[in-house]
Amino acid sequence: MFHLLGLTVFLGALSACVTMPPLDTPSPPSAEAPASESNPSSLFSFFKGVSASDSTPKVETAREILSSLPSANSLDTPPVATLDAPETIWDRIRMGFDMPDLDTDLVREREEWYAARPEYLYRMAERSRKYMFHIVEELELRYMPTELALLPFIESAFNPQAVSTAKAAGMWQFIPSTGKYFDLKQNTFRDDRRDVLASTRAALDYLQKLHGMFGDWHLALAAYNWGQGNVRKAIAKNAQMGLGTSYVDLNMPMETRMYVPKLMAMKWLVSAPEKYNLKLPDIGNHPYFETVTLSRDMDVALVAKLAEIPLQDFKALNPSLNKPVVLAAGNPQILLPWNNANLFLRNLDAFTGAKLSSWTVWVAPSTMKVADAARKVGMSEAEFRQLNQIPPKMLVRAGSALLVPRSLHMDRDVAEHLADHGQVNLAPEQVARKKSSKKAKAVTQNKVTPQKNPKVNVTVVKALPKR
Repeated sequence: MFHLLGLTVFLGALSACVTMPPLDTPSPPSAEAPASESNPSSLFSFFKGVSASDSTPKVETAREILSSLPSANSLDTPPVATLDAPETIWDRIRMGFDMPDLDTDLVREREEWYAARPEYLYRMAERSRKYMFHIVEELELRYMPTELALLPFIESAFNPQAVSTAKAAGMWQFIPSTGKYFDLKQNTFRDDRRDVLASTRAALDYLQKLHGMFGDWHLALAAYNWGQGNVRKAIAKNAQMGLGTSYVDLNMPMETRMYVPKLMAMKWLVSAPEKYNLKLPDIGNHPYFETVTLSRDMDVALVAKLAEIPLQDFKALNPSLNKPVVLAAGNPQILLPWNNANLFLRNLDAFTGAKLSSWTVWVAPSTMKVADAARKVGMSEAEFRQLNQIPPKMLVRAGSALLVPRSLHMDRDVAEHLADHGQVNLAPEQVARKKSSKKAKAVTQNKVTPQKNPKVNVTVVKALPKR
């Protein structure tokens, strides 16, 4: 029915000599993803279910029909196809659902759990307001199921500052090693595992890779949570025993066992919140933020002031920043609310202040005490420790990149290699004192002792004892 309607509209458009511009979309999914699970576009999801084998003979018929259609001039009102955009982001997400359903007791148990906590669910959903449009856009560009836009609910409750006991960070919860594998920089000035754009790109890259490995979204999600090696081993073990190898068949930790049911439960809650007496915040189907490029280092407080937004709003959109300054060489793109981006640029152009940044980076020339390092840059030890997050009883190692106030002799923007790779390396004071004590002892044992015969100018050095 839908296929025939779409074909009729298509033929009518051709007969009216309407030329459509080429769509700026990426290539279809690779052969790694099974064709049955690909979703060319959520906007055309009503064609889902029409097989490729059905379409071929109908194309032949279309050519025959096309030759017999009346010209555009003979039609009083040419047929027009309209497709209204979804009003809310939730409508758009629902249109792109394309992941196989999972109907188990665990799914129903999670549905009941979330439904019994409407305030918690609403807070999570409200927190997603800043990020959801971007995530859905990226999923559609990659032809991925929009159920995955709900995954940060499960991973972090949409909190980009979330940190797990396993040191996973950000909305998508990357551990340090996996973050580095997907080119998420982690240094003393920023942590891209929390960056909205970078972490979303990395998460979708990872999920696509896992789906290509396993050919199944449920197994891909299990691997995202548990690790691809563990899922492979579980599959191999079941296969060897002649057991099923789907998600529900595998023996896995309870956290992973609950992972997909949690996502499926969120899917059903978003599909029909009224069924569960739930209310979702009204989030429009439009961008929340705009990207702005900086050419100079700038204080975070000044950026927020020129954008005329609260400081906490700026930090919520730019959660990867670890310091009170944005280093243009390492993090040139910042996110600002859509309506404030042009306002920021206008205010920046009119800014007449003395300087854009109050901070720069100083590299420790040698290993030294924190108090000595602070004295060299004109700071109190307490301020120096707090700004650079240095715990007590630690020394600053040589080569450490430390944030310090700008001064007359340090007034340049931070260089790219420091902004991208700068680290603060520390050493325990106690270990350093022990080494110093051993060194002093060695010097004492190696002291020069003159011979008794004054006529011969010879010295004897005692050998160090064996360790």
